[in-house]
Amino acid sequence: MNYLIPYYDKNKLNRGIRRVLELAGIDRMVTVINPSTGESEQHPIYEVASSHMARRTFVVNLYKKVKDPCLVGKISGHSEHSRAFTRYRDIDDDMVREMTDLLE
Repeated sequence: MNYLIPYYDKNKLNRGIRRVLELAGIDRMVTVINPSTGESEQHPIYEVASSHMARRTFVVNLYKKVKDPCLVGKISGHSEHSRAFTRYRDIDDDMVREMTDLLE
């Protein structure tokens, strides 16, 4: 099977993503849960970014534009009834507003 993006070692890829964000000055603070203590902690996004976070962001943003779960699922590699994909496509206020505008 041909892939859009070539395979990279996940750890190297995540380190590269973090380094690019740091060099680009993308340092928005995000809240993460410390797996050892269970406590919330604040970190710059360049310290916690990962390929999975990038994939999830891509899927959410694409779904907001396309609004076709079958098409977005196919593009992102999620199965039709994937629980992860279902979590990604939460309906937000903007989507509700757009739908009500269509009814007018």
